[in-house]
Amino acid sequence: MNSALYLLNSIQRWDVLTFRIISSGNTSGTLTGLAKAVSFSGNGYLYPLIPIFLFTFGFSQILEFVQIATIGFAAERSAYSITKNSFKRRRPANVLPNYQSIIQAADEFSFPSGHTSAAFFIVSLLLLLYGPVFMILYLWAGLVALSRLILGVHFPTDLLVGSLMGSSIAYISFRLLF
Repeated sequence: MNSALYLLNSIQRWDVLTFRIISSGNTSGTLTGLAKAVSFSGNGYLYPLIPIFLFTFGFSQILEFVQIATIGFAAERSAYSITKNSFKRRRPANVLPNYQSIIQAADEFSFPSGHTSAAFFIVSLLLLLYGPVFMILYLWAGLVALSRLILGVHFPTDLLVGSLMGSSIAYISFRLLF
């Protein structure tokens, strides 16, 4: 077996083992309820409210934020879609025997996590534009990622790549447009 294939198989084994440890598939309880709420907060419905928040609390460069966010999100969503439809990695419930996810995902592929990518994109952009005052939001972005794992719709590497993708595209968008 060549070393690249061995490495990929090792990553897959780690991914499944870590997934099984964190995602119990238990559909009741406080943790599941919190995971559903946090996951919902990463659906994107709240993102249009960010400029209102910035205005309300006296932040400057709101138009620049909207411009970079709009163009950057278009790039992030495109990269996410191309990657997801190129790799076509099946979701845990579709590949793991006797496993059922807590929620039904909107599409059939899991790699990378779109919720995670978008959350890390928006937090990274806020941090780049406004500084460390928004650093705490990385906790929220990390919880969005973790919620997707707890709910059983993503493997850990889906989240890792999603976070790197969102953060990288925010950085590139910021450097190119600001």
